[in-house]
Amino acid sequence: MMRVKMQVYGRVQGVGFRYMTKILADNIGVYGIVRNEYDGSVYIEANGDADKVTLFIQKVRESPSPAGVVKDLLIEYDADIPERTTFHVM
Repeated sequence: MMRVKMQVYGRVQGVGFRYMTKILADNIGVYGIVRNEYDGSVYIEANGDADKVTLFIQKVRESPSPAGVVKDLLIEYDADIPERTTFHVM
């Protein structure tokens, strides 16, 4: 089980980024949350099989939204984030 926190910077709000991130997570089989932050970034927590989470990170880096642009992606591996069994847009 891999658990990560991600902070995504770039053109990631107002372009369907959270919705498309949920679709991506559901398709890959990763669980967690995604939410907009006040600074214009997007925050993601994800957990699941290591291979699936690694693929999810790669796809987030490429922007799940066609109109989105990821300029920076900060990743922190954190065993203390809650284990979730679904993926939610907050």
